[in-house]
Amino acid sequence: MTSKQRVCFMLQVKPDRLEEYRLRHAAVWPDMIDALQRTGWHNYSLFLTPRGDLIGYLETDDFQLAQTKMRAEPINQLWQAEMRDFFVETGNKDPDQLMSPLDEVFHID
Repeated sequence: MTSKQRVCFMLQVKPDRLEEYRLRHAAVWPDMIDALQRTGWHNYSLFLTPRGDLIGYLETDDFQLAQTKMRAEPINQLWQAEMRDFFVETGNKDPDQLMSPLDEVFHID
């Protein structure tokens, strides 16, 4: 049995958009959730600090493949367009293109 790849990433939400960002994620579109699960995003969580630091965590068999599959989903393209303006310094990239996994330095198991 192969273990899932654990992925953690960090992005920055604009401080003046924090409340709206929270509200949007309290009602993620069901089609978006289905697409995430179908393309290999498991145990996916987002955490937001009061300063706007967004920490994401997920488990997947292959993060690069999961990202590629998700980018091909039409619902993801709509979601990313909706979310783009919530983030600091995107360089006109979609937020999902800015996800760069952090190095894992410790895991208890």
